[in-house]
Amino acid sequence: MKKQYIFGAIALAMSLSFNSCDEFLEIQPAGVIDEETAFQNPDGMVTAAYSELGNDWYQYAFNLWHYGDLASDDCLKGGSGLTDTELHPVEVWSSLTSSSPANLDELWYRLYVAISRCNRALISLEEHGETVLGSDLARQREGEVRFLRAHFYWKLFTLFNQIPWIDETVTKEVTHEQVRNDEFTHDELFQKIIDDFKFAYDVLPAKQDKVGRANKIAAASYLAKCYLTRAYGDGYEATTGYAHINKADISEVLKYTQEVANSQYGFEADFGDLFLQENANGIESIFAVQHSDYEADNTQYGRANWSTMLNGSWGMWSCGWDFHKPSQNLVNAYKVDANGLPMFDTFDDEIDYPINGMPDAQKWDPRLFHTVAMPTFPYKYETGYKDKNGETVSLIFTTDNSRTPSVYGYYGTLKEIPQRSKGETYDSPWQAFAQNEYVFRFTDVMLMRAEALIENDQLEEARAIINTIRERAKNSVSKHISYAADQCNIGLYPSFASKDYARQALRWERRLEMAMESSRYFDLRRWGLASQTLNAYFQTDKDSYYIVDGKKAYYASYLNDAYYTPGKNEYWPVPYNQLYYVPGLYVQNKGYN
Repeated sequence: MKKQYIFGAIALAMSLSFNSCDEFLEIQPAGVIDEETAFQNPDGMVTAAYSELGNDWYQYAFNLWHYGDLASDDCLKGGSGLTDTELHPVEVWSSLTSSSPANLDELWYRLYVAISRCNRALISLEEHGETVLGSDLARQREGEVRFLRAHFYWKLFTLFNQIPWIDETVTKEVTHEQVRNDEFTHDELFQKIIDDFKFAYDVLPAKQDKVGRANKIAAASYLAKCYLTRAYGDGYEATTGYAHINKADISEVLKYTQEVANSQYGFEADFGDLFLQENANGIESIFAVQHSDYEADNTQYGRANWSTMLNGSWGMWSCGWDFHKPSQNLVNAYKVDANGLPMFDTFDDEIDYPINGMPDAQKWDPRLFHTVAMPTFPYKYETGYKDKNGETVSLIFTTDNSRTPSVYGYYGTLKEIPQRSKGETYDSPWQAFAQNEYVFRFTDVMLMRAEALIENDQLEEARAIINTIRERAKNSVSKHISYAADQCNIGLYPSFASKDYARQALRWERRLEMAMESSRYFDLRRWGLASQTLNAYFQTDKDSYYIVDGKKAYYASYLNDAYYTPGKNEYWPVPYNQLYYVPGLYVQNKGYN
């Protein structure tokens, strides 16, 4: 999974000015495999498709943190200011257009490159799979590739809604420029993605012989996610939310999440262990993009995670550019009441945050200290480490570890960043880490199950799952964050008095558990709560502050210009370049010019 192959049909012809202009010297380029040879190696083509999982970059991150986190109330962009990268329109929504950010066009293109590799692998398997691999393995590899294709299509569909469906038939017949993006309805596109995952589910084993390969349980997880999303509607607020629940889809969620619950996967004992590099592919990791350090795979740079390369904290890393910064609203959400339960209605009434060694009456859900880097606390559990010269480097996070605090505040991200002592796999002029990237972890799927149980009026079963997750959080203090023990409290729900209360508890649990893991905006959209939640957030967090030297240091005032428009902003615009690639072929999403 860590090798990258390049395939193509490139002929290099050099004209020779000797006796005739019709004489050519044909040279096979080094490092390139011609298409005919490549297609005769179906397993190599499958590997090439797998390699696309990590072939992203900070501008077109396949983990979608720009669109799941930055577009939500969980985080601010970060960096040196509003013009650092083109991501500012994503967090304010009001300036979003088909050409801004241009990153949308790059993401669209790169995801279709990944789909192209999948289609070519499917053609290779159709033509040579049984002969080269045998029927059983060829069928399994087809399931893996269709899983990968659906994975990439899920991202495109989640972002853009109206997308062209390019499959192996289109690829074989080279009819890409005839495929419209409105050829299929929303439901029809959804079904095509589901069909690919269903094929994978039917043919893949529950366990694979190599880490990183898709299996039956990963396919079940994706099917649950597809059915849960579809159960609420088409994504547009007027036709999405609790009033539109489709019980047949909810039943499918329960079916596939039960498969996951009965599998070899389970909960890690400590929440903090989930995000340590040495625990990659642990019991909770159902499917993850595999990354590696150069020392582990004997390459120059390793299979680095380039999607998070800007997210190291300023001054804490050799190349920390301080992006993906948690919001004050997110920090406030971790407040708990005297019973250790969330403060649903009052969490955001006042700005507050813990200070190391100075506990007060306000207590916090322990997951805060695993998710958000905060001044005065150790950076990802470490107070310091010995550098190559044997000198101790302090790792207490301070207000100096924020690059532009007057714009983006004083918090930093933790989950996707390794401990400082582990280092980076590439550090000049950019920086990249070797940390795996979850596509599905077990708790995510169990929260989907709890959500479906609530909509199926099985409140007690949902409560049991949520309390199990909260119990794990309660037990995630002594091993990694003992310095915050006197600031933590978390309780279990004694009952769910009503369906509405259960829904609120579930929504809160998803936010606290999955914070900064690229899911928040998509959750809000599914529930039909995006405009209500985000527009309220813009109004409160534009006046965020942190106390520095006894004074309020304000930030995030640019949110005063932010506004989310329902009926338009639920999906991102089809990129300008795609609209005019073949004029008249694609139509724009509603609300955008």
